[in-house]
Order: sequence, then structure tokens, then C-alpha cells
Amino acid sequence: MAGFFSSEETKPKKIKERSCITCGLYKDCVSPRMKPYGNFKLGILNIAEGSGEVEDSNGKPFQGRAGKLLQRTYRNLGIDLFDDCLNINAVSCRPIDAKGNNRTPTNEEIITCRRRVLRVIEEYKPKVIILLGFSAIFSVIGERWKKEIGTITKWRGWMIPDQDFGAWICPTFHPSYVERAKEKTEVEELIWKQDLQQAFNLVEAPFPKYKEPEIEVIEDLDLLNYQTTHTDTFGNTKFRHIPELIAFDYETTGLKPHAEGHEIICCSVADSPDHVYVFMMPKTCRERRPFINILSNPNVKKIASNMKFEHSWSAFMFNQPVEGWEWDTMIMSHILDNRRSITGLKFQTYVNFGVIDYASEIAPYLEGDKNNANSFNRIKELLKIPGGKEKLLKYNALDSIFEYRLMLRQQTLLKLNS
Repeated sequence: MAGFFSSEETKPKKIKERSCITCGLYKDCVSPRMKPYGNFKLGILNIAEGSGEVEDSNGKPFQGRAGKLLQRTYRNLGIDLFDDCLNINAVSCRPIDAKGNNRTPTNEEIITCRRRVLRVIEEYKPKVIILLGFSAIFSVIGERWKKEIGTITKWRGWMIPDQDFGAWICPTFHPSYVERAKEKTEVEELIWKQDLQQAFNLVEAPFPKYKEPEIEVIEDLDLLNYQTTHTDTFGNTKFRHIPELIAFDYETTGLKPHAEGHEIICCSVADSPDHVYVFMMPKTCRERRPFINILSNPNVKKIASNMKFEHSWSAFMFNQPVEGWEWDTMIMSHILDNRRSITGLKFQTYVNFGVIDYASEIAPYLEGDKNNANSFNRIKELLKIPGGKEKLLKYNALDSIFEYRLMLRQQTLLKLNS
């Protein structure tokens, strides 16, 4: 699936106000605006943090102590750092402190230099992009990731099929961190080598493309009655079989349903990884009955992300607890990887399918008072905005699609790990 946002939309809003002049790092460099270095034979792009004193003096990246470690490690894994790869930094000029010592680039410096990084990606079209350290992660992912980006611990080790770049994004530790950590333990170096080996294995791997899902907006919920017959486009009457498995998702006026006035605004039901029904929730019991029948049918197995949300809203609003729960992608994400802040559907959608943002326009309207779980969000305001209803329905539909696809992906990972 292609990304939902163009390159123009993912640029920082104030990018035109930033320049090398406003940044000023070039003034104190021996090798300002260092150019990409390497023969790029295998299509691997390495992005690190910034030049050190040795790199700045030589006019090439990865020449100092940490760079030598990177060269040796790559060589031991069958990769020549300068022949097989192209090498750049998140900032093209050496960052120094008031005493002339190396320092970590600031976020503003990284944002200012991001255009140069993106131009390299666009020009060279790498197969694999290895992000060495948090500065590189912030450069390539930061502006497109609309939530709190977190730390290197959250991102390292994922092999992300980024649909915007058409390349595998592989974050891992910076070699200088690994070198410092070696003085205490060899764990970080072992993890680092495993991350790099996984990234190198992707050089010859086919890049995954995903089918655009069919989103079917409906008003008559009788279409959810899978036991009826229907006529196809050729005039043939066919029996609609009950699906064995669905993913479904609600958009509601808040987190919990118990305060007076809360509503389920819309719902989506994905009956395959490529097809989803989505609808505004009807007001009457009769109109909702086909959907309630699905909830009550234990033979139709259900998928959700954080199933207690859909379960509690169904029980409270419809007096119908969900029967036939099969899979919770949030719980399974935690079982597969117990790091913090990685189990949410949006993060899992990006790291597994490479779709980095389909929610940022909608998310502000779904936020309530963080200190009051029964508070109301602004979803009804969204419905009053031209095009707001359509955007909400698409967002709701994609949640179910990605829940379904993520379940299939997680099942594959479980088999591989068993």
C-alpha cells in the first residue's frame, strides 16, 4: 500500500525558514556540508549522527574510533562499508560545543539538514536504510511520525518496509554507543550485530507492496447479514457465506461508555485483509440488528486491538457482550516483544507494513481529558467539518483492515519463532 501522504505533506511546516545560514554549523567546519561517501554497490544507505573531529579533518564519514568499529563489524558480516554502502549523517557539518569538542546535534539542526538527507534518499533510491542512533531516527522518521517518537530502545531492531521511501528502514544503535557499552557488557554489541545482520539479509529480499483495501461505506446493515443471497454484477444469485473471522473497530465519543450521552459514532467490519464495511452506527435497535447478530455469533471469530474497548462498549450500549473473541493484536504485540510503547495499532502498522500515518488528521478529535476516562472527545465537531465524516469513516475502516492484516502477520511470526 502506498503512503497516504505526499512528500510535500510530510515536510516540516516551517522548513523554508531554516537554512545553513540560520543553523551556522558550517562556519566551524573543516569539511562543511560533507557529501555522501561510498560506492553503493549493494544499495545500502547508512545514516549516522554527525561528523567527529577525524571525519571533519578527512572529509569522509566513519573515520574515527567508532567508524573503525563499524568498518570491522560490517566486514565480519560480509559487507564493505565504503564499497557496498553509501554513508551520510543526519547533519552534514560537524557539531561542536563552546570548547570545540564533539557534541550531539540538536533537533533544530537535524530538522534543518533533513532536506539534504531526503534528497539523498530520493536520488539514490536505496534498498536498505540503516539508521545508526537516535539522531538518524529523528531525521528520517521524526517529522512523519506524528506522535511522541520515544527513544532508540523503542525503534531498534525493527525492519520496516517504509512505503513512502520504497525501502527497508532498519534502526539500530550508533557504533559509538556500542563501543562505550562494551566496557561494561557485550550485550549491546550482540544485539547490534543481530540488527545489522537482519538488515543485510534484506538487500536481496523483495520489497512488499500491499493491496489497496476495498472500503465499502454502507447505510443498510442488512448487507452484514451473511446468510442472505445477493446478485453479482453478472446477474448471478449467490449465497453469502458467514465469514469465519472478522476484525471490527468502533469510533466513539470517549474512552469509556458509562457517562450519560456517550455514543458509538461509527463502526467498521473487515471480513478479509482486503475488504471492509464501514457505517455510521444506526440509532434504532432494528437497524442495528444485523450487526448485533454478528456480535452474538460465537462462530464468527473476532479480532480487535485492545479488545476490552469494543467489548465494554458493546455490552453497555447494546446489552450484547462480544461472543467469539479470537485475537487481540495489542496483547499479541506484547507477547512477541515486551518493550514499552510498541503495542499500539499505529506503531505496529508502521513497523510491520510501512504505513507511517493515516491518523494524524483524525487523532486530535478523538482525544478527551486524560485525567477523566469518562470525558467526551471532539468527534462530533469533526462530523460538522466539510469532508470530516468521510475522513472519519476511512480512518475507522483502515483500523479494521490493519487489525486483520496484523493478526495474520503475528500468526506468521509466532510460527517462525516456535
